[in-house]
Amino acid sequence: MSVASKRAVAAHRARLRRRGLVRLEVHVPRGDANLVRRLAKALGDPRQQNEARMLLRGRFGEDEALDLKAYLASAPLEGIELERDQGFDRDVDL
Repeated sequence: MSVASKRAVAAHRARLRRRGLVRLEVHVPRGDANLVRRLAKALGDPRQQNEARMLLRGRFGEDEALDLKAYLASAPLEGIELERDQGFDRDVDL
C-alpha cells in the first residue's frame, strides 16, 4: 500500500472516530449476512435507529455487560442481611 493510500485510509478512519463510529468485523453464517447488513443499516439510519435499538435491547439486554458492582446492585436482595458486625471486641491470636 502506498504512502498516499495509507494516509487516505488513516484520515477516513479518523473522520469516522470523530463521528463516534467504530469499525467492526463479524463472522456470521452466509444465510445471515444480509440480515446483519440490514441491521447495521437500520442502526445507522436516524429514522430507524431508535426502534432498532429498542427491539435489540428488549431481546438481548443492554449494550454493555454489567460489571460486578452493577450486577450486584441490580440483584434482588430482599431478606438478605448486608451489614455485619465488625468484630472489634473479639480476641485474635497473632
